[in-house]
Amino acid sequence: MTVRLGQTMHVNPNYYDEYEKRHSDLPVKFPEMKKALKEAGAHNYSIYLDKKTGTLFAYLEVDDMDKYKAIAEMDACKEWWAYMAPLMDTNPDKSPVTFDLPEVFHLD
Repeated sequence: MTVRLGQTMHVNPNYYDEYEKRHSDLPVKFPEMKKALKEAGAHNYSIYLDKKTGTLFAYLEVDDMDKYKAIAEMDACKEWWAYMAPLMDTNPDKSPVTFDLPEVFHLD
């Protein structure tokens, strides 16, 4: 069963371009991270930026929540978090501060 996820995060205003660049470089510089997401059943993953506030909105679909959550323990993910940490609000483990959004409507 596919689960649709929506989350918000925050990127620091001086780093909007760098944030986008690093995500564009992900397949080349962090292929292990892309592979881990795919293997965990993550798909239709998009991130949007509100340049007025620095709010990021992430949407993705996941086939298996347990496999998706397990990514957080992988070295590839921890390296990605450390790479992105200077650009955004993070937790002590360098994971991005995220706020899960409950789905209130879906048009099939």
